[in-house]
Amino acid sequence: MGWTARDIPDLGGRTAVVTGANSGLGQVTARELARHGARVVLACRDRRRGSAALCRLLHQVPDARAEMRLLDLADLASVRAFADALPFDELHLLVNNAGLMALPRSRTADGFETQFGVNHLGHFALTGLLLPRLLAARGARVITVSSLAHAMANVDLHDPNAEHRYHPWIAYARSKTANLLFTRELARRAAPHHILSAAAHPGYSSTELQAKGPRLAGRHGRERAARLLNRLLASSPEAGALPILHAATAPMVRQDSFTGPSRLGVRGEPGPSWRAPWTRDNAAAERLWAVSERLTGVRYEFPPYR
Repeated sequence: MGWTARDIPDLGGRTAVVTGANSGLGQVTARELARHGARVVLACRDRRRGSAALCRLLHQVPDARAEMRLLDLADLASVRAFADALPFDELHLLVNNAGLMALPRSRTADGFETQFGVNHLGHFALTGLLLPRLLAARGARVITVSSLAHAMANVDLHDPNAEHRYHPWIAYARSKTANLLFTRELARRAAPHHILSAAAHPGYSSTELQAKGPRLAGRHGRERAARLLNRLLASSPEAGALPILHAATAPMVRQDSFTGPSRLGVRGEPGPSWRAPWTRDNAAAERLWAVSERLTGVRYEFPPYR
């Protein structure tokens, strides 16, 4: 039998932050980390939905050490406020899970194309601002959730905010490629400092992501079709969260690895996932890092390595 949530080791004494933990993959991830002893922060954009998610978690895991804190990845001021207010000196696990998929054209509070801004830049800024706590933990992990949809498009560093041309799915794919390039460059920079940077994807898992884009675009037929396909073909959030949980907790996870479902990348137990060749481009990863620092104003301060 393959790896399951029962194989998660004891996480007592560890602190985790899970973004987008109010529903779907993030909620399952936060719940299972808490079930195995971690102190978990549910980082959620909406207070009402986040509080409801925390209540569900505490009902399912009554002895959980969990709390909800507000985080809007579409607003760098909110990202900074979240990082500044986090009351822990050490952070052992950061799960960059929150995301948006195939939305109509829109902008974040800071003027970024929304999918690139939330899926990549928000998490880039958050990770950088939490870096001192990750360094203090020695052995921390940063797990960034990407998607096989990254294969549809490489990043366009000449037009990261899609000023000239916008297609919802291409913008989504570029943001997911950015997740993998970020994972790669963070692994290169952080490995000497005992931080593991890895990525994961859920395969085809039933979440609200598939229906949200059509709903916001007013395409109700596509929204109904997305919900029908979810019921017929998609795995459950519990199954979709397993690759994320494996990357976050399994003992032999490697730097810059990409974990997904083992059966054609869609279903099955967690295992190594295929990734597009351009996500292994070290020069592109460095260029994306420089662009991300410039756009967010967040610079990663690693101590001198001896």
